[in-house]
Amino acid sequence: MKYKEILCVTILSILLSLSIAHGQALSEDAGDIQQAVDNAIAKVKPALIRIHVVSVWDNQGREVKEESSGSGVVITAEGHVVTNHHVAGRAKRLVCTLSNKEEVEADLIGTDPVSDISVIKLRNPIKRKYPFVEFGNSDNLQVGDQILAMGSPLALSQSVTMGIVSNTQMVIPDVFMPFKFTLEGEDVGSVVRWIGHDAAIYPGNSGGPLVNLKGEIVGINEISFGIAGAIPGNLAKKVALELINRGEIIRSWFGFEVQPLLKSYQGKTGVLVSGVIEGSPADKVGLLAGDIIVKLAGYDVTVQFNEELPLFNEVVNEQTVGQKVLIVIIRDNREISLYIAPQKREYIRPKTVELKQWGITVRDISLLAAKEMKRDNQDGVLVTSVRPGGPCGEAKPAILYNAIIVSVGNSVVKNIGDLKDLTRELIKDKDEVVPVLVTFERGKSRYITVVKIGKKAMIEQGQEMQKAWLGIGIQVLTRNIAEQLGMKGQQGVRAVQVFEDSPAQKAGIEVGDILIAINDKPIEASEQSDIDILPTMIRRHTIGSTAKITLLRNSKQLDLSIKLGTSPRLPREMKKYRDDNFEFTVRDIAFVDRINQMWTQEQTGVLVEIVSNGSWAGLANLLTGDLITEVDNNYMENVIAFEKTMEDIAKKTPKNVVMKVMRGIHTLFVEMEPDWE
Repeated sequence: MKYKEILCVTILSILLSLSIAHGQALSEDAGDIQQAVDNAIAKVKPALIRIHVVSVWDNQGREVKEESSGSGVVITAEGHVVTNHHVAGRAKRLVCTLSNKEEVEADLIGTDPVSDISVIKLRNPIKRKYPFVEFGNSDNLQVGDQILAMGSPLALSQSVTMGIVSNTQMVIPDVFMPFKFTLEGEDVGSVVRWIGHDAAIYPGNSGGPLVNLKGEIVGINEISFGIAGAIPGNLAKKVALELINRGEIIRSWFGFEVQPLLKSYQGKTGVLVSGVIEGSPADKVGLLAGDIIVKLAGYDVTVQFNEELPLFNEVVNEQTVGQKVLIVIIRDNREISLYIAPQKREYIRPKTVELKQWGITVRDISLLAAKEMKRDNQDGVLVTSVRPGGPCGEAKPAILYNAIIVSVGNSVVKNIGDLKDLTRELIKDKDEVVPVLVTFERGKSRYITVVKIGKKAMIEQGQEMQKAWLGIGIQVLTRNIAEQLGMKGQQGVRAVQVFEDSPAQKAGIEVGDILIAINDKPIEASEQSDIDILPTMIRRHTIGSTAKITLLRNSKQLDLSIKLGTSPRLPREMKKYRDDNFEFTVRDIAFVDRINQMWTQEQTGVLVEIVSNGSWAGLANLLTGDLITEVDNNYMENVIAFEKTMEDIAKKTPKNVVMKVMRGIHTLFVEMEPDWE
């Protein structure tokens, strides 16, 4: 072999050996990563839960229920779970599915729309220890780190997706402005810098953990704008622990608003004060828009970019309420020291409450909301929605959306508690509606009106005057039909149904008979539009009177003497009952219902006429047209019996209410799970 050939073979051998060694190293690295992934999943999965939520929203004067699902992770052995506020913050009921498919009810411990973090707690009557996961240090995350997104997307069972950290300081860019990610009016981006990552997340993943390969929580998944975003674990941990220990988040409020330094500003440190709220702590000490804050509570301040704003806001929020803080500002190239005592920060939108007796939903007025409405105090309750046809909506003048109720009678209303107390006193032991004088404000105008609150659940329907009745279903003997039957030119109606126990049945009228005259007066019906001629002729007679009906049967003419009966009540005339706890309306069975459904006279029950959207009845899948035959094993004879049963249930406030219903030819059980106030 020549020298060059030997050299080439040698080089090829070396390269081949290096390639094999590199492949082995890659294989070993892949194996190590897979093992780390497997270990992380095994560590976190037992603590991963799916959350089924019944949330409440206000709409048209009602508290509307809505079902949804999200994810969460257990963070204490006692069963505390961290998730998103937008998953559980408005929860009326929480049912969690554990990793072993066990279902456990949970309670909302505390929630914070500012950071979009909620803490719920699994009910634990037997004091067991739940598997839980610890937080890692999210500040240690770097772009390119591998992470796992875990949760229950689309309400499915647990899933895991893998990706890398794309951005550790993700904010909503200016190009999206004026859009902000807000919850309950709070700007989440004011305190959150999201961890951007490319692990796939879908609806239902919200609240699930972002996990490093050590099996530690480094984030709580929240948003997806093509790239996914997670709330940093350090922030989530801090908020969660405060909610567990206090049940609320206490933040300080100075009353100034800030933005990054302008590009034209010559300095490199500080943050620009863009505005100061009138009457706020900052306003009282003379802070002005245009001032540059360079130091706050000993912290040097630098906010040149939007990504730095959440860090500054965190320092502001952490100050002790009521304790003076040194703030150093630059104004007209001079350094000025100010001492400001912050006050407790209120949420912009306090919790909304439904007042059924008034037909409205309301909330208290926060300090900032009062400022925005240019009010000098927070007294009164703000109307957030009004039920059409309800007491406030029917008042003259009506109390509408955004009105502020400030007094009832001679009593001042400062908050929801005042209004609830006054309502209880006004309707106590009253079975009828109670008219009350109400003062409300709309803008700068101050109105008075009379609202009739409280009502009886039984709805008495107006009764129409009953008329004479024959008791048959008919069709017009049209010209074409008459001709085909060999009766060309004959007018009248054909009996298509003879109702059970009716005057017609007792007299012997049969299906197929052709009625041609009443008391020798012809029934001049030959077009479809003539369908009301016979009923009109019958109604002209007196109830209980006798009429001669002339008919044709098998081409033979017969005269029958019939004692006319009383027309049955129409569906709109039947007694009705509306249950305000479950929000549905029922009525007694009408004659026409028995005919249409082919029910016998022995069939009892109440017919569901209305089921309000977003009600407990609606969530349980009770449908319009259902016939309720039993409630908690009690037979329902009629609306009166149903009302008494539902009133007894409201007094006992059971966890479950079971109704047996007929739906067409099918029988099923509907289980309602109310949250009693």
